Amino acid sequence: MQFAKKRILFYQNPFSRQLLTHKLKGDLKNYWSFSITFSYRVLFQFVKKDVVPFHDIGDHQIYQ
Repeated sequence: MQFAKKRILFYQNPFSRQLLTHKLKGDLKNYWSFSITFSYRVLFQFVKKDVVPFHDIGDHQIYQ
């Protein structure tokens, strides 16, 4: 349920303050992340203006 709400918010504004969207570094430098809850994140990429695939959803282990 929380993911559904955050996904809608993301599609309305991927940089909403509620999402804590941020660019990743290192091996994941081509990816971004936004928060679902304090513990859970969504790993995604901006491929084109209207193409933003979600690659993984989970806790901080998605960054490994």
